[in-house]
Amino acid sequence: MGSRLAVYPGTFDPIHLGHLDVITRGLKAFDGIVVGVGINPDKKPSLKLEDRVAMVRKVVEEELPEPGRVQVLPFTGLAVHFVKEAGSSVMLRGLRTTSDMEYEFTMSLANMTLDPDIETVFLMAQDRYSHLSSSLLRQIARFGGDLGKFLPRAAVEFVKANYQKAP
Repeated sequence: MGSRLAVYPGTFDPIHLGHLDVITRGLKAFDGIVVGVGINPDKKPSLKLEDRVAMVRKVVEEELPEPGRVQVLPFTGLAVHFVKEAGSSVMLRGLRTTSDMEYEFTMSLANMTLDPDIETVFLMAQDRYSHLSSSLLRQIARFGGDLGKFLPRAAVEFVKANYQKAP
């Protein structure tokens, strides 16, 4: 990967067009991006970690013009530690709403305390993606809604097969 590497951590349950937009736009500013698929103890993902990693890898491979600039890795600890382990000093985050800003502000302050060498870079969501959340999309999937408007093409079939269960 290039000399300027950013790490984009998240649960990606599922990965949606807003996430893909952050990756795509992040590649304009960074030589490479490591997408860290992690575990958040405050969330209960529908898919196992290895399944989410596989889904994100499929999306990166099929949807990005330069997939070789993006690496997808699992992680289980603190995101700030994963950034360092990945060989970076930059954490990339997306912001959708003012509530995201409050949460991310708190997290970035905690991360600065944990490791002052890690910088957090925020990308504002484009308005067409600002309403997207993985929890909303899981609900749409479970009830058989049209996911094609919200998910990268490479994720739609994966999500249909893995999320559509009887309510």
